[in-house]
Amino acid sequence: MNRRNLLQALPLMLPAGAAFAQADWPTRGVSIIVPFAPGSSSDIIARAMANAMQGALGRPVTVENRPGATGEVGARQVIRAAPDGYTLMHAPISTWAINVALRPNLAYDPVTQLTRIMQTVRTPNVLVINSAALPATDLPGVLAWLRAPGRNASYSTSGAGSSDHLTMEMFRQATGTEITHIPFSGGAPATTALLQGTVQLSFQNLGSIMPHIAEGRVRPILITSEARSPLLPQVPTGAELGLSDFVVYSWQGFGGPPAMAPALVERVHAAAVAGLRAPVVAARLGELGFDIVASTPAAFAAFQEGEIARWQRVVRTGRITVD
Repeated sequence: MNRRNLLQALPLMLPAGAAFAQADWPTRGVSIIVPFAPGSSSDIIARAMANAMQGALGRPVTVENRPGATGEVGARQVIRAAPDGYTLMHAPISTWAINVALRPNLAYDPVTQLTRIMQTVRTPNVLVINSAALPATDLPGVLAWLRAPGRNASYSTSGAGSSDHLTMEMFRQATGTEITHIPFSGGAPATTALLQGTVQLSFQNLGSIMPHIAEGRVRPILITSEARSPLLPQVPTGAELGLSDFVVYSWQGFGGPPAMAPALVERVHAAAVAGLRAPVVAARLGELGFDIVASTPAAFAAFQEGEIARWQRVVRTGRITVD
């Protein structure tokens, strides 16, 4: 969709009278805050989406990385910004939901202090093992190995409070197994630990672990999506293996400061959806294992609040704490 077509289409997507109230957006550059370092999934997706939005809107759309405190630093910067559509945020499940469940002294509230615009993408997690360190070929074999007397199993994650961390905690609770958590400062070192056999198993995002599965360096055991993935058609879902309520996605959300006008939210939403669904962006996200969601603001708000409640149950049941 080119700039002219996008600008013509946006007013049609707004409530009656709203298009005129926000017809001048954007008149200058837009900044998308990513509360994590360059190269993170949030960053990669935001930059792809920003490039497409910039071409269509005819204004600079830049990505600014503001990492720190598991997303708190960047989120607070967005909260303090003017609600004019020129400062937005693209962030993962941890910033939008898990932090609330895991950090009782969280310095921001993503429900009341951020405007929810849309869930952008999602990707399932895959339970993978280092077969040399954990000799098994399926879930019963993995569970038998984990439950053997005197076993000292460990798993790697991209950090305490990450999607892969809490997915493994759900797995431990569902299977009654004991596995020691070894957190790292990102997905790459967590994967390296698995490849080297420092840990025996891990939950990893589908896209990031696919190259290592293809090379035979790790063995996939189960996937957390509702149905089998076309990228791994031979790998069963948790439900197929008897794990109830085990549909888990690592997802990303797009939002802005509090009190954005509904008409502006609709206009920003339409521009972001167009950017996300641009053919080159959609193709790139598919290669990385992401499904495009592009939900409505209302659907995103309801989904986010359901996710917060879900992870609160997991954290409470597992008595999970982080420093």
